[in-house]
Amino acid sequence: MPYLALATDYDGTIAHDGAVDEPTLNALRRLKASGVKLILVTGRELSGMFDVLPDHLELFDLMVLENGALIYDPASKKTRLLAPAPPGPLVERLQKQNIPISVGHSVVATYEPHGHAVFDAVRELQLEWHVIFNKGSVMCLPAGVTKATGLVPALEELGLTLDQTVAIGDAENDHAMLQQSGLAVAVENALDSVKADADFVTAGARGVGAAELIDRWLSQGLDDIERKRAPKPS
Repeated sequence: MPYLALATDYDGTIAHDGAVDEPTLNALRRLKASGVKLILVTGRELSGMFDVLPDHLELFDLMVLENGALIYDPASKKTRLLAPAPPGPLVERLQKQNIPISVGHSVVATYEPHGHAVFDAVRELQLEWHVIFNKGSVMCLPAGVTKATGLVPALEELGLTLDQTVAIGDAENDHAMLQQSGLAVAVENALDSVKADADFVTAGARGVGAAELIDRWLSQGLDDIERKRAPKPS
């Protein structure tokens, strides 16, 4: 079965220090021109994407935001919430503790070393929420919400499936997406655990690695890359 979609992480995968360079954007444009659907799958909130990529959001057919909690269609400007809003007591507790947090449609985000405070709040408030790490970032979301659970309905909107999808990432919160996609790719700067999940590791880091994958995809295809495991059921 041919690969018809690219699901890509943002920070540390196509972006460096929050920005995507022109060679990487050009590679993504070439892939989209070939007919492949582009899906951005990130822990960032929508407002954050307008800050870092304001002129290029429509390059993506769909965007999965807040680590799987929200889908955004750049063409129609419509959003689709896939998870409940943050519990008020959780937000209030962290604010009272002066924990620096960002509150999205569903995600509550902070950064290390505040992960323990978030864990403690979830446990003591007896919430069915989980804490996800993304290198130095910390995200709190409803139990079961991952990049993979957000990617599945995005693909369904496009008439595609996980086994038709190439996923590329670099950090802890990319594991579920990589494990369940048809082909898993890690950029060179990815964590060792992410590389271990990947079927293919690029020689280049970040955007250079993403462009390397795309050039290979367009020039010779990806069928010669052996998959380590069959995609898991969604």
